[in-house]
Amino acid sequence: MMMLILGLLAFLGLHSIRMLAPGWRAARIASWGEGGYKLIFSVLSILAFVLLVWGYGQAKAHPILLWLPPMGLRHATALLTLPAFVLLVAAYVPANHLKARLGHPMLLAVKLWAFAHLLANGWLHAVLLFGAFLVWAALDFRSARRRPAMPALTPRASMTLLAVVLGLVAWVVFALHLHVRLIGVAPFG
Repeated sequence: MMMLILGLLAFLGLHSIRMLAPGWRAARIASWGEGGYKLIFSVLSILAFVLLVWGYGQAKAHPILLWLPPMGLRHATALLTLPAFVLLVAAYVPANHLKARLGHPMLLAVKLWAFAHLLANGWLHAVLLFGAFLVWAALDFRSARRRPAMPALTPRASMTLLAVVLGLVAWVVFALHLHVRLIGVAPFG
């Protein structure tokens, strides 16, 4: 469980720098250049993510059950992740209405994903993982809403449709094929 906690602290800590230490971040970017900062940030994020996954695997090997969620919540989780995938894709598709209207669809996707998974998981390791991501995403969303908005492209219906279609396709592929292979759980099984 300790490696999971360390992985969460490392990964979410790195992803909280903009929220908690914007001046420090700006000074690093000025010193290292934007490319240098992004390179170091990416390498550290990958290492933290590996630690997080390893820690989750270790904790999963010695599970502690906190509660047993009703079986129907597994289906609710699978369905709630559908809009999470659409929002995640919308964060990267330029000039779409979801991004223009919501501002930070990736953080909303993480909140929805984490909340959905908390519904169907009563294991301590899962509650720690998804609870930590939910709290982090809520705090970061709040922080991001306070920052000055970047100029956005005029949203277009075609780009919104593209974000929705790509999100749906990604959800189908992940839910029906990849989740069981990568995570070991069949969402509809």
